Amino acid sequence: MRYEGNIFRPPSEGRSYILQCTVGCSHNRCTFCAMYKDKKYRVRSLDEIKTDIRMAKLYYGDLEKVFLADGDALAMATSDLLEVIAYLKESFPSLRHIGIYASPDSILQKEISELTALKAAGLTIAYLGVETGDPELLKDIRKGVTYDEMVEAGRRIRRAGILLSVTVLLGLAGCSPKAVDHAIKTAEICNDMNPDYIGALVLMLVPRTELFRRQEKGEFELPGPFEILDEMRIMIEHLNVQGTEFRSNHASNYLPIKGRLPEDKEKMLKLINDMIAKEDRRYLRPDYLRAL
Repeated sequence: MRYEGNIFRPPSEGRSYILQCTVGCSHNRCTFCAMYKDKKYRVRSLDEIKTDIRMAKLYYGDLEKVFLADGDALAMATSDLLEVIAYLKESFPSLRHIGIYASPDSILQKEISELTALKAAGLTIAYLGVETGDPELLKDIRKGVTYDEMVEAGRRIRRAGILLSVTVLLGLAGCSPKAVDHAIKTAEICNDMNPDYIGALVLMLVPRTELFRRQEKGEFELPGPFEILDEMRIMIEHLNVQGTEFRSNHASNYLPIKGRLPEDKEKMLKLINDMIAKEDRRYLRPDYLRAL
């Protein structure tokens, strides 16, 4: 299959056919992210995309799951996305799942009727990078939206009937007292959206990012593994969502956990508290096995 640049997708899309609809990220200004720095954003033509679908049909025969990449495929015109989805459904009779990365800005630029049409056409789930609920931190990382705008973006996806999976980023406030506010307010923004899934990732500093440069200057300190666990503990304590799957199964995490909220809240907290009490790195994922 053709693909320009490095491939990024959510852990849950590991068995999906990755279809590149856009190249890069339409925002691409977040201080912590280097995923699409090697790409100039553009929307691929429908001819290119349909050619790739035909190639996938020849190679796979039939498919059940497709993920629309790159970092913000929802930024495409709704009419084009509907055409892509229709062509996918026509090409793969067994197709039951279509996922997509969605930036808050791109969601907010869509009318609810457009999102509802995408759901009716077959769009299953949207992945939204929330990162934090701290208003000051949202601004500092250059996410491009306010707390209220982020909440509205998540709620629009939910109102359209599309499953909402949000990612939050542990360690984003650095090794400072602000980490507590980050954890609490991130729980609060999730409470305001009540997403179907919450994925907790751990910040990893990489070259070509603003946060990496701040660390080199001594202006930012990355929290240690047990500080990260404490941050996750505080966040889970303040989560008051209903019917939400919580996961920390990304390769960046020190402690992979999963559970359904609110049913498994105490069980998850006990596991985290036990790990913090042990304070033994042998029980955590070693750094050489952690990755973006």
